[in-house]
Amino acid sequence: MRTPRYPSLYQLNTRVALTALARRLGRPATLDDLPDADLDRLAGLGFDWVWLLSVWQTGSEGRRLSRTNPDWLAEFRHTLPDLTDADIPGSGFAIAGYTVHADLGGDDALARLRDRLRARGLRLMLDFVPNHTGPDHPWATSHPEYYVAGPDGRPTQGRDPYFPPWPDTLQLDYANPATQDAMAGELVKIAGQCDGVRCDMAMLVLPDVFERTWGRRPEPFWPMAVGRVRERSPDFTFMAEVYWDREWEMQQQGFDYAYDKRLYDRLREGHARPVREHFRAGLDYQDRLARFLENHDEPRAAATFPAGVHEAAAVVTFLTPGLRFFHQGQLEGHRVRISPHLNRGPDEPTDPALAAFYDRLLDVLRQPVVRDGRWQLLECTPAWDGNGTWDGYLAFAWLGPADDIVLVVVNYAPTQGQCYVRVPLPAEATGTWRLRDVLGTAVYDRDAAELRTRGLYVDAPAWRAAVFALGPARDADAVE
Repeated sequence: MRTPRYPSLYQLNTRVALTALARRLGRPATLDDLPDADLDRLAGLGFDWVWLLSVWQTGSEGRRLSRTNPDWLAEFRHTLPDLTDADIPGSGFAIAGYTVHADLGGDDALARLRDRLRARGLRLMLDFVPNHTGPDHPWATSHPEYYVAGPDGRPTQGRDPYFPPWPDTLQLDYANPATQDAMAGELVKIAGQCDGVRCDMAMLVLPDVFERTWGRRPEPFWPMAVGRVRERSPDFTFMAEVYWDREWEMQQQGFDYAYDKRLYDRLREGHARPVREHFRAGLDYQDRLARFLENHDEPRAAATFPAGVHEAAAVVTFLTPGLRFFHQGQLEGHRVRISPHLNRGPDEPTDPALAAFYDRLLDVLRQPVVRDGRWQLLECTPAWDGNGTWDGYLAFAWLGPADDIVLVVVNYAPTQGQCYVRVPLPAEATGTWRLRDVLGTAVYDRDAAELRTRGLYVDAPAWRAAVFALGPARDADAVE
């Protein structure tokens, strides 16, 4: 299977999806029950990857801790006012073993699902949690030396250096070479079951981070582990959940993609200039970022970004280089975040306006020019002296091998603004060129020389995003 330069990924909350499916079927559902029609839909929407969240085996102790923690229960009841114990199978990140949970159909059901995905050109991504295991993991009794010991000599709870421990985890000791060897072995095993892994909190096992947290400095883990996997599976893909501006470092240690939390945070702040500065980084870095508006850890985009801002932020996020990362429920405009401890979410209606917007955006993302083309940040200049509203604009172009051009212009500001955007037309372009907004209905005819020199004049209301397909006016009927 060929993956484009800029692929798209869909994150499926596996246990929530199967619980909903079981209600329709009137019986427990496994991975074998995921309908072919749903897989066809994901392939038809243009996705290249499906990430199945939380498929691994968990245990009774992790489940007990999830069901009795008062802070967690308060969150769960806010999500599900009719909460029952059956809704709380425990965190999918409190892993008791890297075998597919029996309730989901086990390893054989995953293998069959992987075959069905492959038949549709879809690659499979699964979780890997390097920092810790669940309290039920067999290593807790068979290999206690794999863990950081607490004052009582028993494995202590996992944590990062800035927050309290996660009470349903045990902290692995990366200063012990045997621990690293064992976890690399788990990665090799997982690589035989899927095409890529999303590595949870991947920066926690970096030598300086681990030392800051636990007082001992380990040897680097990721270069060794990634290398061991790729000896057997050269095309295997690694995606790092990473924060604290460690993205470039994770890329250098072997990761194909790293979370772009910095872009997400700047878009939430609502100012164009920091976003524009972020996009000045080299493509060797940007091409390997995973860009998102929500995931299972972040609040829902529809509840975070007001109407209008949401659409503008989505255009900026998903029409820039990197992996385009969408979350189950995002396309429908769902507003309630579902904890990874739960296997059920609330019944939420689809937001028709957002669903229609995402349909149009995904149409654009299926175009070859934005899957394999060349991206270029464009400069916005004042429409006239003293007009500072140009600073609220973001603009960039996608250029294809056959002179395909897609121009993206976003007024990412709370007020109406004006600017000029110089369009990178080919030097031989002459005559009248047509710009058609593929997210809306606007069509403009402009002189090629003016677009290339002075630029396109833009006057747009707050948070307006436009995506223009460009072509000579005589070929306008053929422009998609």
